[in-house]
Amino acid sequence: MTDLGRLVRVDLRTEWGSEPRDFTPWLAREENIALLGETLNMSLEVEQEEQAVGRFSADILCKDTGSADAGWVVIENQLETTDHSHLGQILTYAAGLEAKTCIWVAAKFHEEHRAAIDWLNEISGDDHQFFGLEIELWRIGESVSAPKFNVVAKPNDWKRDVGRSARSMAPAKLTETKRLQLEFWEALRERLSGHRSLKPQKPRPQHWTTLSIGRSGMHLGAIINTREDNIGVELYLADESANAYFEQLEQDREIIDAEVDFELVWMPLPERRACRIIGYHPLADLADKTSWPELQAWMISALEQMHTTFGSRVRNLSSEISL
Repeated sequence: MTDLGRLVRVDLRTEWGSEPRDFTPWLAREENIALLGETLNMSLEVEQEEQAVGRFSADILCKDTGSADAGWVVIENQLETTDHSHLGQILTYAAGLEAKTCIWVAAKFHEEHRAAIDWLNEISGDDHQFFGLEIELWRIGESVSAPKFNVVAKPNDWKRDVGRSARSMAPAKLTETKRLQLEFWEALRERLSGHRSLKPQKPRPQHWTTLSIGRSGMHLGAIINTREDNIGVELYLADESANAYFEQLEQDREIIDAEVDFELVWMPLPERRACRIIGYHPLADLADKTSWPELQAWMISALEQMHTTFGSRVRNLSSEISL
């Protein structure tokens, strides 16, 4: 019989010495916020770290892209046992930002604070929900530490609510184009199962899907455009420093263009506080499923090239430009 390893609990402070400098940036990374989202059956997309709310700032502000109205989600985190201060902060941020979902992440919850979350859920309407989660770190032997989120407080009807998005997108309610988009992304995700660097989000009936590039505020994307008969892959920069990031990348434009085997279109979008660098491939007919293997093969190759080309570059970007 093969010997099995033993799970060992890891002190959170061995990995994150500081909440604002270490833990919050770690949680805001796309692959980690995705893990938190999976725990709550949400599709969380980070909008801002340390979002200003009057004289204070919320740790992480997200959108729940899987809900019908993509409402605001406020996340407050701490590396210690819960306290009254953080409870007050998350309520202040929720009020100031008109958030519909509040997520409080801590090392351990006092029973009184767990009860407070339960009470907030009881008195709130269906449009608002509060969650309490404890975070743990575990490893086997000398392996790297692995995070685990445990839900300790949630709405009473959470099981019903988490199925709401899935029911709203049931195949019978989808248009033919939306149904094809969903099937296409499901097939692409299956092909990427186990891929070393490309981890797409949960498939949804929409014209895009996103993948982590290793830094919050930006991501790789894959796109289906049936109006212009093309598919595409992109690097999408989407925070208040997007223009600064774009300008830095554009300084290496000739080198970057030469590193991929397809043409890149560089698109500053100042009116949207975003920028994108995108490449296209022709699409004849999305309904022709016999073409999907070729289309997905191009997407995977293009995404791999984008990840290789931009992965290290985006990690070194500065939010300020030297004049």
